[in-house]
Amino acid sequence: MLTLAVAATVLGAPAAQAAPGPDPVQLTLNKLVSEDKFPAALASVRDRDGRADDYAAGVADLESKEKAPADGYVRIGSNTKTFTAVTVLQLVGEGKVKLDEPVETYLPGLLRGEGIDGRRITVRQLLQHTSGLPEYTDFMAEGFLPFQHTYFQPRDLLDMALKKKAQFAPGAKWQYTNTNYIVAGLLIEKVTGRPAVEEITKRTIDRIGLRHTFFPNVGDQGVPAPHANGYHRDDPAKPMTDVTTFDPSQAWTAGQMISTPSDLNRFFAALLDGKLLKPQQLKQMRTTVDTPQLGAGSRYGLGLSSIKLTCGGTAWGHGGAIPGYYTSNGVTEDGRAAAIAVTHLPATLPAHEHVERALDTALCTRF
Repeated sequence: MLTLAVAATVLGAPAAQAAPGPDPVQLTLNKLVSEDKFPAALASVRDRDGRADDYAAGVADLESKEKAPADGYVRIGSNTKTFTAVTVLQLVGEGKVKLDEPVETYLPGLLRGEGIDGRRITVRQLLQHTSGLPEYTDFMAEGFLPFQHTYFQPRDLLDMALKKKAQFAPGAKWQYTNTNYIVAGLLIEKVTGRPAVEEITKRTIDRIGLRHTFFPNVGDQGVPAPHANGYHRDDPAKPMTDVTTFDPSQAWTAGQMISTPSDLNRFFAALLDGKLLKPQQLKQMRTTVDTPQLGAGSRYGLGLSSIKLTCGGTAWGHGGAIPGYYTSNGVTEDGRAAAIAVTHLPATLPAHEHVERALDTALCTRF
């Protein structure tokens, strides 16, 4: 942590210790609550020597005003995609899947539609978001709340996407699309003959001993304690609605998982340390394309993104947005790690930028 070093010398006495200054990470979380109006903000930060601190600001419940728990459970949204991509890449390392093979090889006849042909879309393009598949989540364009407790089969989600035309020809450009990772989940099931959730759990969560990370079971709409409640509003003019309890099947292998900030740090650190993938597959995962839509200096690999830090160097992570929760996270080559979580999706571009700045502050504070 940064401290204000102020030397004070008294004649005949040893130099007095300076009082620590305000913690930069805590200050950024406080601002997310006071200025950007997130109900709660959480952070877990680890330095290169493995020392870790957990932080919290705001309230766990807008009605009771109970304080937000440090390192509480949150829905991690699209961070799930990294877990899914790791599982596919493990299958690549085992010779069961080839990255540049058409999806048709593994899921014959599945991808057909206007401008959509699984014979022209590769596995790599799914994981890299260059497939051109349409976005299934557009069905919620007018609001999430009517679907808060609706259960969706994975094929329901894909069928919604296939009713629309392709966004572009495969490989022509980059466009973040959740549909890609629904197909990746179906591919895992077809190749392994087992549920995707079971394979991802066995191959990632259990393999590195994450104790606070899991896929909710079918019908499980809750978030374990301790947690800060998640809030959402379809109409910015209306009060926030508590959406802590909802059916996350609408996200499946693209965004269904629950974790804690510290477990997210453990996962991404283990990934970069080579504990989940063979060197060749990790290299492929970290081979990126430019993604100007995500902001200057951002790039995307295979379920893994990179950002440039203001203190120099690169952080690798993903981040996730799902009704009620938004997470931003990253790890560096020298072992620093940070995860920020807020309990409402950023409602404005400045609010989004402030969360990303909080991540940069957390990683650069431990520089």
